[in-house]
Amino acid sequence: MESEPVRWLTPEQLRAWIRLEAVAELLPPVLDSQLQRDAQLTHFEYLVLAKLSEAPDRVLRMTALAATTNATLPRLSHVVSRLEARDFVERVPCPSDRRATNAHLTEAGWQKVVDTAPGHVATVRDHVIDALTDDQVRQLDDIMAALLTRLDPDNTLRYLP
Repeated sequence: MESEPVRWLTPEQLRAWIRLEAVAELLPPVLDSQLQRDAQLTHFEYLVLAKLSEAPDRVLRMTALAATTNATLPRLSHVVSRLEARDFVERVPCPSDRRATNAHLTEAGWQKVVDTAPGHVATVRDHVIDALTDDQVRQLDDIMAALLTRLDPDNTLRYLP
């Protein structure tokens, strides 16, 4: 059985890949640091609150919330427990399926998102958006859409409207 020859990256492709890897490593701690400092939240906790804030009635089934945050149910359950202890989220039975549990964003959780979003957006602007021209933002959107089509073909993270 013959193996396919390796399709090595060109120098330009390698440079782009290395830069993508660097951004993927450097950006999460920047976002986490700002959210920890200003809101006492991890980036993942904020993501959970933000996803719930965007959901109808601020409620999502735990399995749907896990899918849209790319989390395992055990990880999500642990984070929701921490958010429950701070009165930002409550677990409620799913009215349409007794076996399922919903996560509901409380009023305190909604207020936390409202209070936290401006600082988070400022950090995103400072480290990503404002570093780019409008054309580059459109290119970035196109590039991310192409990558996500391969990485998440079923759109489980719900990144498309």
